[in-house]
Amino acid sequence: MTGRHEFKHYINYADLLQLRARLPLVMKMDEHSISKEGYDVRSLYFDNYADKALFEKINGVDEREKFRIRLYNADPSLILLEKKSKAGGICHKSSAPISKEVCNEVINGEFSSLNQPDEPLLVEFYAKLKFHQLRPRTIVEYRREAYVLTPGNVRVTLDHHIRTCNQPSLFLSVKYPSFPLPNACILEIKYDQFLPEVVRTVTALSSRPTTSFSKYAVSRIFQE
Repeated sequence: MTGRHEFKHYINYADLLQLRARLPLVMKMDEHSISKEGYDVRSLYFDNYADKALFEKINGVDEREKFRIRLYNADPSLILLEKKSKAGGICHKSSAPISKEVCNEVINGEFSSLNQPDEPLLVEFYAKLKFHQLRPRTIVEYRREAYVLTPGNVRVTLDHHIRTCNQPSLFLSVKYPSFPLPNACILEIKYDQFLPEVVRTVTALSSRPTTSFSKYAVSRIFQE
């Protein structure tokens, strides 16, 4: 599986407005957007009892992975299990759909239905739930504005209104108590082999260094 380059930058609201005005000039909005402000993303992150994924991120471990379950616009008709991994600065992501019933079973600690030999990602997740003691740890939800460009397979996202909830059992609820992460607006730039200069130009912001921001890590730290 070919990996992708991925860079993240903290931005403020003024930056967000600038990028929102510039990006449509050179890129198309993601087809899944439900409005000019994009779509809502909700993720349930998993970790073991030693918080392996959390501490690997905090300590900057080069080779690491994390699992999450994700849905969009609070719509349970499409629920994805995703695995994200990183090695040598290159990111990889694989995903597989799961049903609402399977999602509920996993949240409640029952995961035998994941053991499907014809679905490698589900089998891997099953093994790590069973033998590595992965468990649901936190919910993160935010609004995402996504823009795409075919050359370079570029994807630029603006994530804002990031909120967190420390009650994983409420993941599929329509509403649940959540708390905003302070000062959290993130610009992400992802591409394959090259980043077109036109994208580099429109996303250029003064004094916005690359960051290793992790919504999962910030959410867990904020909840402590």
